[in-house]
Amino acid sequence: MGLQKLTIKPLNAKLKETGKEIKAMYNPNELTIETRNQFQRTAMPGLPTPVTQYVSGQTQTISVSLFFDTYEKGEDVRKYTAEVAKLLKIDKAIHAPPVCLFEWGGSIAGDKATFKGVLDSVSQRFTMFLDSGIPVRATLTVSISEYKNIKEQLKEIGFESADHTKRRTFKEGDSLWMIAYDEYGDPANWRDIAQTNKIVQPRLVEPGTELEIPPLE
Repeated sequence: MGLQKLTIKPLNAKLKETGKEIKAMYNPNELTIETRNQFQRTAMPGLPTPVTQYVSGQTQTISVSLFFDTYEKGEDVRKYTAEVAKLLKIDKAIHAPPVCLFEWGGSIAGDKATFKGVLDSVSQRFTMFLDSGIPVRATLTVSISEYKNIKEQLKEIGFESADHTKRRTFKEGDSLWMIAYDEYGDPANWRDIAQTNKIVQPRLVEPGTELEIPPLE
């Protein structure tokens, strides 16, 4: 079995592989993974310790250093480092930097370890130059934040509001898209509520109407 190289694969708007692939020249010596939660701590009169309440999870991040050396070839190492740094730029098709799939190594079953995320930063350090001044050795420090859309997160967590049918009374000032945001975290799912309740005119729902909130598919 050959050496498994770390690869970075940009994804398109539908999060499918584009066919482009950046392969590490040398695999990193270490990988740092950071996972954090956010808590709110509120001081209460008469209590010696603030009350701690969970707010949300924080984006999981990976930090890795990639080494590039083109001295023997006499090539400008920036030819290779620029491919990584370019992933910070806006993709014209999606109006944002691309989501990327990072793959390296594998499990006991032989499956590759993958991490879907976006590049937060790329720091380039050039450490060797030819007499002409062309850099031929570089280390890139790359920070990557995990990417998950709302549906992926709700499916993973399994909140009751998203996975079980509920009933809700439509109130003055409510809208189907606001209710969809409250229940699913995505206002675009208002159509599911409208279809379930046979609502043809979503702007004309009467206050007091009992709505059935369907589970996510």
